[in-house]
Amino acid sequence: MHFITTKDNTKLYVKDWGQGQPVILLHGWPLSADTWDEQAMAIAEAGFRAIAYDRRGFGRSSQPWQGYDYDTLSDDLAAVIDYANAENTIIIGFSMGGGEVARYMSRYAGKSVAKAALIASVVPFRLKTADNPIGTEQEAFDNTERALNKDRAAFFTDFFHTFFGVGTAATPVSKELLKSMAAIAMQSSIKATLECLKSFSTTDFRHDLPYFKVPTLIIHGTEDKTVPIDASARLAAEGIPQATLIEYAGATWRVCYR
Repeated sequence: MHFITTKDNTKLYVKDWGQGQPVILLHGWPLSADTWDEQAMAIAEAGFRAIAYDRRGFGRSSQPWQGYDYDTLSDDLAAVIDYANAENTIIIGFSMGGGEVARYMSRYAGKSVAKAALIASVVPFRLKTADNPIGTEQEAFDNTERALNKDRAAFFTDFFHTFFGVGTAATPVSKELLKSMAAIAMQSSIKATLECLKSFSTTDFRHDLPYFKVPTLIIHGTEDKTVPIDASARLAAEGIPQATLIEYAGATWRVCYR
């Protein structure tokens, strides 16, 4: 087991598999590095160094009371990149993790990053505002917060049914996988879960996009019900100079796990 300590003394749990060019994997909300295991195995077996870590407040990392804003979270990513000790790192952000990638690119000028990827990412801006009319209404996020405070376990059960497209996907995942994901989500602190909900729903990354100075792959399912593609991947692809967008027709978030 590896732990690294950030500049505010938060301990981050890190999985470090294989050798070669580092590929750093940032997980989605409200999960942990364990959700990258299948991809990390494939990456390591292909001759790369797969590094996945639990975001602060999630999984096996420390659960501090503060630090769930994207500036601090990108500082955590910087600590992991420093740990990797390489000048040609690939960083991949899934869902909420895409925001950490974007903020790192602007806050650290993309230091040590050779390539980037955004998978079903929240970038560039989730919230509906006067200048972002295709975003999601604040009430939807408020409803999520209320449901988490009322019965977090029940919320996660319902959430992952939508997450994996239960009832709509051509090749559904098992009931056991759904239970496993909910169990991983319950490892997070309620504080981290709520604060990160606020962060990914309200942080505007539109001004971060021009700082992507490296080839960037964007992957998204066209039927993603949680992060609609029109308000995320397609806009991100327009704003990132060297972006390549791959759309999976009819797919939800679950395409990232198959």
